[in-house]
Amino acid sequence: MSSHDQLPAWAQGLLGGADLNRLGKVAVLMGGDSAEREISLLSGSGVLRALQGEGVEAYAFDPAERDLSDLKRERFDRCFIALHGRRGEDGTVQGALELLRIPYTGSGVLASAIAMDKVMTKRVWSTFDLPMPRQVVLEPGAQDPAHTRAVPDELGLPLVVKPPREGSSLGVTKVEGYSQMQAAVQAAAAYDPEVLCEEFIEGDEVTCAILGEGADAHALPVIRIVAPEGAYDYQNKYFTDVTQYLVPSGLPPAEEREIQRLAVAAYRALGCRGWGRADLMVRASDRQPFLLEMNTSPGMTGHSLVPMAARAAGIRYEQLCVALVAHARLDG
Repeated sequence: MSSHDQLPAWAQGLLGGADLNRLGKVAVLMGGDSAEREISLLSGSGVLRALQGEGVEAYAFDPAERDLSDLKRERFDRCFIALHGRRGEDGTVQGALELLRIPYTGSGVLASAIAMDKVMTKRVWSTFDLPMPRQVVLEPGAQDPAHTRAVPDELGLPLVVKPPREGSSLGVTKVEGYSQMQAAVQAAAAYDPEVLCEEFIEGDEVTCAILGEGADAHALPVIRIVAPEGAYDYQNKYFTDVTQYLVPSGLPPAEEREIQRLAVAAYRALGCRGWGRADLMVRASDRQPFLLEMNTSPGMTGHSLVPMAARAAGIRYEQLCVALVAHARLDG
């Protein structure tokens, strides 16, 4: 019995039949010059080892150190995008690869650009009536104390202040009182001109990975995240072992199914493809899940959540990497 026989039919279809010889020469794009460079190097190194270990002709490629035109000059056949953040996850490198006509993993230009911007993401999701925390967006001209102190009156306390176009919890602050608002807004504004303020949802933090595209998009098992004092920040995401990742999640089956349904609906609404990961909060008072954001180039480090969810579904890290690169394509 093959390892695929234990998997659901959709996973067998995704993973099966990849002819390694047809994958050609693969560039693993990693590093870059975003604030998430360090994490991208960790993700890319893991992907590179996995692909090479499976017999794929794969090479590291850091866009911060080399011109993307080298991909064409050196005759790369496809790219695995292991970049995170700006100029890697926001549609820019995807657009460059479209011009170079080199197929790549993950979402296309438009979906990547929208998903990277939490404000734009929420505007799209709102048209589908998907549940999200209430929000206030502070434009550059409305970040003075008079405006910022009014936000808790609308959203209540505590609330969350974050940059709309940054990842890995960079620039994110949980605000407990009025006196903290201005410093939190300034911290977020160091990353983005706009600042996003969100209602704080008290409850369980969960994440749900999605593989595939359109009607064939499927959710992986839900992961429940238990961080020290609820602080699932940059340090606890990547560099400590104190955060607990529960998969199986321990949530009631009906609750997990609803989270998966919402994650897939959010993924499809944005036009994502290949893979992604939706982050949600489940409100303790009534167990209502709320969507927070969609990641279109999720982490692939030793602490990363998509490989963890895949493993729970019976998919090895190496299988996942090969399947993703085998499904690399262009927008059109």
